[in-house]
Amino acid sequence: MTGPVRLKHQRITVALEREIRSGQVPRGARLPGELALARRFGVSRTTVRTALAELNEAGLITTRTGKGSFVLFDGRPLDDRLGWAHALAAQGVETRTRVLRIALCHREELCGRGDLCGREELCRRDGLAGVPGLDSPEVVVIERVREVAPQTVVSYERSCVPAVGELRDLPARGLAGSLTEALNRAGLHPDHGEQRLSGRMIDDREAELLRREPGAWFLSARRTSWAGDGTFIERVDSLLDPAHFELSLTFGEKTS
Repeated sequence: MTGPVRLKHQRITVALEREIRSGQVPRGARLPGELALARRFGVSRTTVRTALAELNEAGLITTRTGKGSFVLFDGRPLDDRLGWAHALAAQGVETRTRVLRIALCHREELCGRGDLCGREELCRRDGLAGVPGLDSPEVVVIERVREVAPQTVVSYERSCVPAVGELRDLPARGLAGSLTEALNRAGLHPDHGEQRLSGRMIDDREAELLRREPGAWFLSARRTSWAGDGTFIERVDSLLDPAHFELSLTFGEKTS
């Protein structure tokens, strides 16, 4: 922010933004509750909410409504706002991410598995056609696997994001850094979403990618996220090794 700070909430926004950007408060870390911040700055909780809304709009934080689902790796929480590569590193877990494919596809041709299968009935039922907030006719598909040691793959992820801005050039340029960072540079900041989790046996292709036997049991997660104005941000389908990953649900969380 630039220029003189005159309003109470702007003083809070500037102070918290400085702490986040300097690393004093790690990006994606949970801030104190509204009541604690109100006491710290000597303002009302309404003023704090206004400041947090500005930080959320700037992509520095993501506010939560008191409930949600969070992926755990070996019992340690992974904050999706950071991207899993950074979140795992923050937990002291060394991983290597291998990008398998980056492709530009028409959303009407994608089936629920993220492939160009040509089976229109499956596309309509489980693909991206008709997903709220997705205005771009094309999407970029990114497939990745994560390894915690050589030859030890713990997850396979397939992300679909709108083919807008610099994201449309990813198939030609490649993914430098994390996909979360690329989304932020494109002005796409997740605000809310939904996640589904089930278990299933992996097929032959997935088994080859995960270096497991066909029919092995994996956690299957689908997360879809939108911006505050309802714009589609990302759908990511993941296969997670249940020996390392689990899902934690919270509800009725207090803000103070």
